[in-house]
Amino acid sequence: MKDQTLAIHAGFKSDSATKAVAVPIYQTVAYEFDSAQHGADLFNLAVPGNIYTRIMNPTTDVLEKRCAALEGGVGALGLSAGSAAIHYAVLTIAEQGNNIVSVPLLYGGTYTLFKHMLPKLGIEVRFATDDTVQAMEGLIDDKTTAVYCESIGNPAGNIVDIEALAAMAHARGVPLIVDNTVATPALIKPIQWGADIVVHSLTKYMGGHGNSLGGVIIDSGKFPWADHADRFPMLTTPEASYHGVVYTEALGPAAYIGRARTVPLRNMGSAMSPMNAFLILQGMETLPLRMERHCDNALAVARYLEKHPKVNWVRFAGLPTSSYYELAQKYTGGKPSALLTFGIEGGFDAGVKFYDALQLFLRLVNIGDVKSLAAHPASTTHRQLSDEEAAQAGVTPDMIRLCVGIEHIDDILADLDQALAAAS
Repeated sequence: MKDQTLAIHAGFKSDSATKAVAVPIYQTVAYEFDSAQHGADLFNLAVPGNIYTRIMNPTTDVLEKRCAALEGGVGALGLSAGSAAIHYAVLTIAEQGNNIVSVPLLYGGTYTLFKHMLPKLGIEVRFATDDTVQAMEGLIDDKTTAVYCESIGNPAGNIVDIEALAAMAHARGVPLIVDNTVATPALIKPIQWGADIVVHSLTKYMGGHGNSLGGVIIDSGKFPWADHADRFPMLTTPEASYHGVVYTEALGPAAYIGRARTVPLRNMGSAMSPMNAFLILQGMETLPLRMERHCDNALAVARYLEKHPKVNWVRFAGLPTSSYYELAQKYTGGKPSALLTFGIEGGFDAGVKFYDALQLFLRLVNIGDVKSLAAHPASTTHRQLSDEEAAQAGVTPDMIRLCVGIEHIDDILADLDQALAAAS
């Protein structure tokens, strides 16, 4: 099936108990076992089924199956937020003494997790100087357990050469984790290009309406964990925290996502709310349609800003002037989502005047809403970074980040026009 169909139907036909055609909200904490043996079989991963909503839930299960279908994965794990998905994606295969290698162009929350939180757990994060294969490959050693990138960076808007990065990582026995939040599977399917694990903040484009927090990890099922047993003992030897199960033996291609569910989620508890899973599912039904309008509007805005005499620079990979233009053609067909950044003549002060003058665009730090959104990353999402760290992440003091919505393009341009006039 095509994305437009999968977004509506994948993972659910009708409720087996009531024949309801809308996904029911299973607002329950626990599930009854048929017998002591049934409970034991569930905990032994010998049979499928529900145990406790901190670990799995029937509403969330539909969401997980739909995300896996759209991304082309073997399984998925729904979580409370995108930040939890990123954290657990790493913790599933990294322990004290390990390291991961990351691009420097990252969402501010991810950068903070990698720079300041994971090292306190004994997991080193090695940041490359840029997002190229050449900058990253020399950082990998025998303790590296993942290479990490964003398919389209937030807020930098850079596009990573996923295929080349995956080939490099695999040649060294390491999986590639890709945050696909900005692109969504409607634009880029990282697994098709060689990625092994995909993460999303479902709060953004996947949900699309700014009403629910959620995250997801999707497992391609393709990385040969057993072939690299020395690097990944947590998957290939008995798991002490889950009565000795060996995930590669018990779950085969789904070993990674099985451990993500039964170790970090089960023991740390960033479970998704069933209500949020339901609301995100409603948003996902229109994902392909929404992304078409988002992309068309964003390209029109980028072209408008590029020609405006009060705008010094525009970063959007859909413009031929972008250094990422060719990668945008390769991975997104020239439609690199709807996130773009620009700088106004007059620097920080003019940027503040522009930002305060916006009337249609909402001033906030979320992205991926049907509504047009604007942010000043240097004072919000990347405020906690030093000037050097912010610059490495692609953030400058004059930068305005726009996440272009699906309103009529004439109204969007009119708001930008009056705000730019006010800034000058």
